[in-house]
Amino acid sequence: MAKERHQARWRRSRRIRNRIGHVRKDRLRLSVFRSGTNIYAQIIDDTKGETLVAASTLEKEIREGLKSCGNVEAAAVVGKVLAGKALEASIKRVVFDRGGYLYHGRVKALAEAAREAGLEF
Repeated sequence: MAKERHQARWRRSRRIRNRIGHVRKDRLRLSVFRSGTNIYAQIIDDTKGETLVAASTLEKEIREGLKSCGNVEAAAVVGKVLAGKALEASIKRVVFDRGGYLYHGRVKALAEAAREAGLEF
């Protein structure tokens, strides 16, 4: 059962990535991965194949002020930190890749916090 769930998320992820590739033109991709205990986000330049900016709940400065790293509040903090790092690197416009996850809960909190902090997508 877990294997089927994982395969379904992977298929959704491929579908989303295909649509993003047709739409995004010259934008960078904000990719999200969530596990049961942490959430990770990174801005990727697919033409060069490299990660430009990343943030996760594994970082010490993010983890210090949180009770749990796997909840909505932690996702919002990661979104704000990622947007701050992106703006420092002069990245303002990205395309959001939710990685096959539903736009709900932690993924939504991360996206909305990044938007409020100044990223456009």
